[in-house]
This record gives sequence, structure tokens and C-alpha cells, in this order.
Amino acid sequence: MAELLRVEVVYALPDRQQLVTLTLAAGSTAADAIARSGLLQAFPEIDLARSAIGIFSKIVKPETVLRDHDRVEIYRPLQADPKDVRRQRVEEGRSTRSK
Repeated sequence: MAELLRVEVVYALPDRQQLVTLTLAAGSTAADAIARSGLLQAFPEIDLARSAIGIFSKIVKPETVLRDHDRVEIYRPLQADPKDVRRQRVEEGRSTRSK
């Protein structure tokens, strides 16, 4: 009998998240889990060509082989560069203090 893996696939939006638990055959990849999860159909805005994926917050390639109890995460593209946002906050803080 083939070994089975229990994994989760998750996609989060600002106001909600969707988590799907799957049972897959040993040797399945992150891409296999995402395809089987149904999340690509439920959220047509997901573009895996532009979105990174990870396992427990570590970026991985779609062909990464999964282990039992892995959580595959589909990340949304950043809306703003965090460095630019930080710089803008610093500038706003400076202008507020100089008044």
C-alpha cells in the first residue's frame, strides 16, 4: 500500500483565509497539492506565475516534494514595497515633528 501524506493548502486575503486539508500520495509536490486543493478555481485571481509559494513561511519551488503534515501557502503579490512604506513613514514623522 502506498504511503499517504496529510497536508494543508492555504490562501489568505486581507479579510479571510481558505484552508484545505488533503490526503495525497507520497512523492506529491507543492504544485500537486495546490492543483488538488481547488483554490485556483475558487480564487481565479491567483496567478502562480506571479505568486510565490511556501511551506511554513519558507519559499519553495512548485516541484518541492511534500512531507506529512506540511502546510503549503500561496502568497499574494505585495501591493507596496515594504522599504518604500518604511521610508514614507519616516518622512511623515519628520515633517510632523518639524511643525
